[in-house]
Amino acid sequence: MKQLPIPSVTSRYWAFRGGLDQVSPSISVSPSVCRASSNVEVGPTGALTTAKGYERFDGRAKPSDATYSILSATITGSYSLGNTLTGATSSATGVIIAATSNSFVLTKITGTFQSGESLTIGGSPVATSTSTDQRGAASTMALNATYQNLAADKYRADIAVVPGAGAVLGVWKFNGVSYAIRNNVGETAAVLHKSTSSGWTAVALGRELAFTSGGTVQISVGNTITGATSGATAVITKVILTSGTWAGGDAAGRLIFASQTGTFQSENLNVGASLNVATIAGNSTANTLAPSGRYEFVTHNFGGSAATAAMYGVSGTHKAFEFDGTVFSFIHTGMTTDTPKHIAVHRKHLFLSFGASVQHSGIGDPHAWSVVLGAAELAAGETVTGFLQQPGAQSSDSLAIFTRNTTLVLYGTSSSDWNLTTFNPEAGAIEWTMQYIYQGVYLDDRGITPMSTSQSYGNFQSADMSANVRPFIESVRATAIASCVVREKNQYRIFFSGGAALYVTFAGNKVAGLMPMSLSHPVACICSMEAGTGQEEIFFGSTDGYVYQMERGTSQDGDPIDWYAELAYNHFGSPRQLKTWRKAVVEVSGEGYASFFIGYSMAYGSIDIPQGDATAILAPLSVSRWDDFTWDAFFWDGQSLMPAERDLDGTSENVSLVFSGSSDEYQSMTLNGAIVDFTSRRALR
Repeated sequence: MKQLPIPSVTSRYWAFRGGLDQVSPSISVSPSVCRASSNVEVGPTGALTTAKGYERFDGRAKPSDATYSILSATITGSYSLGNTLTGATSSATGVIIAATSNSFVLTKITGTFQSGESLTIGGSPVATSTSTDQRGAASTMALNATYQNLAADKYRADIAVVPGAGAVLGVWKFNGVSYAIRNNVGETAAVLHKSTSSGWTAVALGRELAFTSGGTVQISVGNTITGATSGATAVITKVILTSGTWAGGDAAGRLIFASQTGTFQSENLNVGASLNVATIAGNSTANTLAPSGRYEFVTHNFGGSAATAAMYGVSGTHKAFEFDGTVFSFIHTGMTTDTPKHIAVHRKHLFLSFGASVQHSGIGDPHAWSVVLGAAELAAGETVTGFLQQPGAQSSDSLAIFTRNTTLVLYGTSSSDWNLTTFNPEAGAIEWTMQYIYQGVYLDDRGITPMSTSQSYGNFQSADMSANVRPFIESVRATAIASCVVREKNQYRIFFSGGAALYVTFAGNKVAGLMPMSLSHPVACICSMEAGTGQEEIFFGSTDGYVYQMERGTSQDGDPIDWYAELAYNHFGSPRQLKTWRKAVVEVSGEGYASFFIGYSMAYGSIDIPQGDATAILAPLSVSRWDDFTWDAFFWDGQSLMPAERDLDGTSENVSLVFSGSSDEYQSMTLNGAIVDFTSRRALR
């Protein structure tokens, strides 16, 4: 009997690149893209990467930095999770987060436990230690992830909301300190808070006192002023001169100080033995922030030395302000309704928007708003929605000024040669969506638009770099609330009020992919900047009053990260030929233990054939380098790159791989691509 030939098996590599495509026909779409996804981003290499976590922040120890230790013991008494265990001899302490029959798992450890000492809870002996505590010594990688997560939960519980009521209105980082603004409990005022090692602390904003008739004796920082009649006193922390000169005897402006003794009245001021150095019309006023609004900030150094850097802010509800980390002062522009909404620094001028009016300070002085001192006003024609600095050579940088329907660009160096041009008369930007990443990028009615394209194509769909995810954009565009860049990942991120987000990854100035995200805690405001060490930090304020730090931890502040990615159907070059699927070998990389599912769908998900189930995959990933580990706190069998195999069973013309997972323990991982084995069959009839 003649033996039939054994069908040959073909192996093809399938790269996962390109992000999400919701609009291209299945027959023409690249098989490297996703047809559906959530909480998966295009990583820096272009491959699919599960989203990193975020965690609450107030300046205290971060949950993602938590560690645990295992203390072997002979347990003789009762205990509960959360109890504090104390070594009777060493006085070391630790909080119990888990236990076995012969050991405690501890976090928040102080000191070092000794072997053979009595272990107590509330003074009562419960065990005797049989070893010293061993940091990160779980017996398996899976158990290590669990204990690490339990430790993070314990630290997370200590971190508090920004005191007050309602959503966080603004968040910023300046000189190594994070700041957040939220309404007070009665919502009668907004309060500025700073992060400390003990949590959020309200910042005292001080007082200001207007003066005129400043004479030849100059009032300086550190001087004590005294009311000639009232006897009230205050120590000056800042002097703002708005007109005149001290030498000319006609100086006028404002005096800033932290507090005062007594009550000033309409009188002259004395400084030491110098009498009647200035005139005031009444008592000082406390600096307070009107409630609500939405805060924007910039950091700039108008003075030229490290000591003169300051953060500047607006909210749309009160005057712009300057804060150098110690001294707070309002910026008086002279507007009848002095409540600017958007802010920028350009060419050493402070720019503010008042409806359709763009105004800027004098050059080098954010408190100078007189035309004589170089201040000026520009008409935008419509309500301004934001500014965006456009880098260039020293003589060619410019400022983009956006309205909802138009884009303007300001060229020049000062009010003497400004040239405000219409960049695009038909395309504008939605508030708080403008960022610069290789080029200006923003969200308008047609989608996410780069400035270079909008100039070339105007308000046409060809200007839309988010065309592949247009259904998603259309469903959330009206709720756009914030945006940021992630420099380390070459990403532009835009957030929507319901918790949705879109991450756009760039390769150079080209889009590598767009992917939707779903956050458990909606973003209300956000900032992204480099710390003094060069490390990027991203903070967002949410509707629940917490500030969260992105790109930290393994969860959404304790909630699992639910993710999935369904790849486009791949016919491997023969769309009308049946194939019997054999196996998929997926290349997975990462730095922590993970578990996820691989499923598959055939023939466009036809109900006429059985579809592949989801198979659990264990990925014991870790990074263990000889020059970067703690002895007995790493795993010899860990690897940062591994193949994940699963059998395929079925015959169809195409196949789609489906990946999914849900965990609050596992670190982000990357799905690079797959080798798929199949046997070719007959053509479809």
